[in-house]
Amino acid sequence: MTAPTNHVLAHKPLKVALLGGGNVGAQVARILLDDADSLAARTGARFELLGIAVRNLDAPRTAPLPRELLTTDAEALVKEADLVIELLGGLEPARSLIQTAIAHGASVVSGNKALLAADGATLYQQADAAGVQLSYEAAVAGAIPILRPIRDSLAGDQITRVLGIVNGTTNYILDQMDSTGADFATALAEAQRLGYAEADPTADVEGHDAAAKAAILASLSFHTRFALENVHCEGISSITAADIAAAKEAGLVIKLLAIAEKFPAKDGEEGGVSVRVHPTLLPREHPLAAVHGAFNAVFVEAEYAGELMFYGQGAGGTPTASAVLGDLVSAARRIVLGGPGRTETTTGEVAALGIEAVQTSYCIGLTVADQPGVLAQIAQLFAGQGVSIETIRQTIHRDSVDQEDYAELRIVTHRALESALAGTVEQIRQLPVTREITSVLRVEGI
Repeated sequence: MTAPTNHVLAHKPLKVALLGGGNVGAQVARILLDDADSLAARTGARFELLGIAVRNLDAPRTAPLPRELLTTDAEALVKEADLVIELLGGLEPARSLIQTAIAHGASVVSGNKALLAADGATLYQQADAAGVQLSYEAAVAGAIPILRPIRDSLAGDQITRVLGIVNGTTNYILDQMDSTGADFATALAEAQRLGYAEADPTADVEGHDAAAKAAILASLSFHTRFALENVHCEGISSITAADIAAAKEAGLVIKLLAIAEKFPAKDGEEGGVSVRVHPTLLPREHPLAAVHGAFNAVFVEAEYAGELMFYGQGAGGTPTASAVLGDLVSAARRIVLGGPGRTETTTGEVAALGIEAVQTSYCIGLTVADQPGVLAQIAQLFAGQGVSIETIRQTIHRDSVDQEDYAELRIVTHRALESALAGTVEQIRQLPVTREITSVLRVEGI
């Protein structure tokens, strides 16, 4: 290890309070203790780990923590700190503890996407008023440095769209379904066995985790506060092996994407930003289609920089700890060198558009009676709503019960308004020849 130079030690040690002793917290504590000299050399001051706040001193832990540093009195800990790392998750007591830290002049590093999506604006206002820094790189994509590039490197650009695989659990499940042909339940069970999915996987598979991250990404990208209620959210639990197989046959792959996209005003329609999370079909040559396993990636499109992609491990103790330590060193340097904390980058009020205003392509799966004129009826309904069909794939099957033939259709459209597509699907559903609408998936990258 490189020993710190004399000028490094000129600043007094910076007291650090760590809230949370889980997998990420344990790795943060280990790095703070094991790499103390190199962190001091990079920061300009030593970190002094005051303590680690946990709910239960005797709870079993996935990684060892120094017993002498453990405490259940989180509030007392943050009142003594220069820097607070919040890794508790959830809304309370995390919110109250962050507010206490800010009120006592401490800068805060958080990985709490749920809290930041729900109440980030209030916390940022409080941090700005107190002249301290609130940082949260670890809240969105683990080790991937995505928030700083959006906030700093692209500050002089105009971001038009952000597409991200920001949940490793769902990416692993969909990747297993694509590569092995497994159904959803089987792929989920394997994800749980490997520790990628929780015993209750609802937050992941229903898209809630990705939605919180989408709100954060949209707020930074478009300089407007977007809350969780502004995010349209759909999960992957309804994706079937048949959907995966049909996508593969068409040269596509299904990913759960977090998408924040700016739509300009035109033709009397209001402009604004759509923020949404849903299963999405991508061409297999798209960069995000090559993201496998539990990895994350964020694809950014900007007016001047063009297309950029950020890829890496989106979860796990050590990768996420890397993002936490990056924020910690940045906040510590500000204390050592002086100057105000980083302020919020929201400067305007761009309208949050509902899902009905989205314009994209779609793939509709349905089964219909195998009769003459059915395709013409369906095509007429699409045309009546102003939705243009790009391709139709038809496969004939025989019903094992009534022994009658029926047609399975996969219809891909050109770009269309969500509201027009929804109207078309509802009209098709009412046709006497329609047996079932099996899926409606949005398509990107074509």
